[in-house]
Amino acid sequence: MNWKPTGPSNTQEQKNSAQYGFFDLLKKPVEIYVFVDPLCPECWSLEPSLKKLSIEYGRFFTIRPILSGQLTVLNKDKFDKPKKLKEIWEKTASRTGMSCDGDLWLENPVNLPWLASIAIKAAELQGKKAGRNFLRKVQENLFLSKRDISDEATLMECAKEVNLDINEFTQDLYSNSAKKALQCDLKLTQEMEVEYIPTMVFFNESEEEGGLKVSGVYPYEIYVKVLKQMLQMDPPPAKTPDLEDFIAYYGFVGNKEISVVYDWSKEKTEKEMKKLQLKQMVEKVPVKYGTFYRHVKG
Repeated sequence: MNWKPTGPSNTQEQKNSAQYGFFDLLKKPVEIYVFVDPLCPECWSLEPSLKKLSIEYGRFFTIRPILSGQLTVLNKDKFDKPKKLKEIWEKTASRTGMSCDGDLWLENPVNLPWLASIAIKAAELQGKKAGRNFLRKVQENLFLSKRDISDEATLMECAKEVNLDINEFTQDLYSNSAKKALQCDLKLTQEMEVEYIPTMVFFNESEEEGGLKVSGVYPYEIYVKVLKQMLQMDPPPAKTPDLEDFIAYYGFVGNKEISVVYDWSKEKTEKEMKKLQLKQMVEKVPVKYGTFYRHVKG
């Protein structure tokens, strides 16, 4: 994607900053509900756009992942399911550029999809950020490493990797609190008539009207357009961080994510990442479709 954001004039930028500067510190005006399922490859493919949106306009919104439970019925249809799922995953990966290895369904299928969702809600009990980090780690293990994310040992490993309190997480995993939190998400999915995942619903805290719903995966500029519509203003995008800072902050990112965030071609991304490899700042992690890079801590 070669779209370049064109911000307003400096005068307008100063005016916008003045209008939102202090308010930002108190409460961000927009909340985005992102309806996802940890087993959904389309939801995984939304990651590059969410990263870019957070970097450029994160000062105006907060993200709230909602688990829709749309795919937890997978166990009901055993007939020919693995082959079909493998095919769907492979097609999605080659179309979106976010790798997901469909061989999982033939080699190491997910047995209890609902348990992965409850684990994510259990992680959220340690804070919104903890929940989001855990969801991402679960997706990495599922789509890239072909691991059964309903396996308790895998979930514990994910929890350790994102520095959750393991004792607390172990207790919460089978608690009523986590189950109730998941039930709330499923209820919200029904109430908001979300029939397709991923779906993003944009709410303006100061408006009493309902939110703006965007179902499916769209080009990045569509999300920017919807956000600006909710804000009723045209703020400029924040400056994109240096590549080294971006990698250090996220720790583990795909070439597709880097390309989208920096508006680079695949070739340009590979060239820039090669420089960081030579500096021994990242290590290349080959996956079925494309490449991921892990930050090497100095």
